[in-house]
Amino acid sequence: MPEIITNIRKQIMQQPWGLYWIQARRLTTIEVKRNLFSWRASWIYFLAFIPTFIILIHVLIDRQDQSTMGEDTMILAGIVQFYYIRLGIFFGCLGIFSRLIRGEMIERSLHFYLLAPVRREVLLLAKFAAGSISALLLFGTAMLADFSLMYAAGGAAGHDYVFNGPGLGQLEAYLLIIALACLGYGAVFLLLSMMFRNPIPAAMLVLGWEAINPVLPSLLQKLSVASYLRPLMPISVPAEGIFALLTVQTEPVSAWAATFGLLVLIACVLVYSCYRIRTLEIRYTTE
Repeated sequence: MPEIITNIRKQIMQQPWGLYWIQARRLTTIEVKRNLFSWRASWIYFLAFIPTFIILIHVLIDRQDQSTMGEDTMILAGIVQFYYIRLGIFFGCLGIFSRLIRGEMIERSLHFYLLAPVRREVLLLAKFAAGSISALLLFGTAMLADFSLMYAAGGAAGHDYVFNGPGLGQLEAYLLIIALACLGYGAVFLLLSMMFRNPIPAAMLVLGWEAINPVLPSLLQKLSVASYLRPLMPISVPAEGIFALLTVQTEPVSAWAATFGLLVLIACVLVYSCYRIRTLEIRYTTE
């Protein structure tokens, strides 16, 4: 056993980590530009900023009404809990990350990367980093705009709530939730894009699993990205109607435990993705 550990350590130290870092950084820069500055990303911009447009209309119409601070806070929490986590970020990451591998195979351009003197693991992690940065920039900026516009309608009361009340703490929690959601769904969809010729049906199964996850037993709820995000919500919007009756109440989980659990899940998915890309074969005649 000590000899095996020594050999593994020697192999790790002999790797050209500096070269890997330079390659990954350049690949990430290229992919970020392609993700953000392309007409194909227009619908992802729409997904990210449609709540901002709706909140802007709300601000313009009710800008003099400062008596709805509590209602606005619940609305913002509902936007994050029910729209961004369940729909906006889900489909946005599907569009961004499924294109990184499967999209380039359809365009018959991935082989240029695979023929380059770059380790496939470095290529995969660089693409994941690029997709994550793109999703974080879009949805993080949208969240900042949503938060700012929502409390701008409150005037002095909104300013006091943000800077002298719990507002900034809630904003930090929302940004953390959006960041983890982008990383979690991104890792899942990047893997699905390598496993299936058409990742859309598999993504719809994931969407269905996420939708019914609150009514599943607590053990099965752990196999879901959203289950780790719910404990991080600073304000939880309760389910209503039949879903409130079916929802299984699980034991409270601390924010640190939920964050660590999701990061472990993301790491496991990425490790398996690195294994998959090492055996990835391209047959353009069947694509």
